[in-house]
Amino acid sequence: MQTRTYGDLFKITSALIGTGGQLDVSEQDQVSHFINRRFQQAFDESPVWPRYLVSSEERNIVSLLLSGATAGTDVNVNQNFRLIGSNSGAHGKKGTSVYQGVTTETVYIYKTTDDAWRVASGITGKHTIVNSEVVLSSAGTEQFIETDVPKKANVAQVETWDARGASTDLLLVVVKNLIPYAETGKDTIGDFNRIHRKQAFLNNSSLEYEFFVDFDGANILNIANSTDNSAFVSYKKQFTPFTVTSDYYNSVVEVPGEFFNYIAHSVYADFLRVQNRQEQALAEEQVAQTYLALELEKIDIRSNNNTINKRFSTYVNRQAR
Repeated sequence: MQTRTYGDLFKITSALIGTGGQLDVSEQDQVSHFINRRFQQAFDESPVWPRYLVSSEERNIVSLLLSGATAGTDVNVNQNFRLIGSNSGAHGKKGTSVYQGVTTETVYIYKTTDDAWRVASGITGKHTIVNSEVVLSSAGTEQFIETDVPKKANVAQVETWDARGASTDLLLVVVKNLIPYAETGKDTIGDFNRIHRKQAFLNNSSLEYEFFVDFDGANILNIANSTDNSAFVSYKKQFTPFTVTSDYYNSVVEVPGEFFNYIAHSVYADFLRVQNRQEQALAEEQVAQTYLALELEKIDIRSNNNTINKRFSTYVNRQAR
């Protein structure tokens, strides 16, 4: 996709302002703030700008949130955990679920051979997957262990935990079906568009999930199978403002070509408002909006030929599964 440079944007904006040369230092700083404001305004106009759209990317599902550990136990226990598979039996009970910490990956939750759920830290050797089973590298250091009688099949149903060295610690386990905004090695999600169980927009149709978004990410409703540990997300990348703070006219930072003319003319309109030249500012704002409307029209035309941002509401895709 086409880009222009930040330096070019500054030069054109200065030319529109009509200084006959470079703006003074205070005006340059002012214009740089106007540029970021208008950049975000353009960015927010559409959820499907091609430059920022990611289609059906596989993302990990957070299954559990643990809290309540204090200095008496490993505080790294307080974090999100994701289901990584079924235990091979190398450490723990074969065939039972194994969960791994998202933030501190050396913390795991698994069932012991005595059928008790165990939260262990310090499992530094990365687990491996052999024959679709999780092989833990070690048993780790026990932080919490289930003391319920009889033992619970689901870790979220455990009522009593014994805390190592801190009997007052009360471990709280909350069930989640959460896709966080951030995941290591992938772009941070700015806005969630659609979530599918399997890869979408390829060949076969895929179950699409209902979800709601909160501070932590997208919470999937009525997940198809509690053993699913990933889903496919179509999203808009997080907005990142320009970070140019000096030598504006020579900056080679890339500016999206589709926003270039809009930003230049709308920043000029902002500058006119500062000078209380309201009628001229209004006219320039209309010019800027025309440039933006032309780019948005291109998206509308493409939308007639794809379904990235469309959803057809039927009984089948709305029922609980």
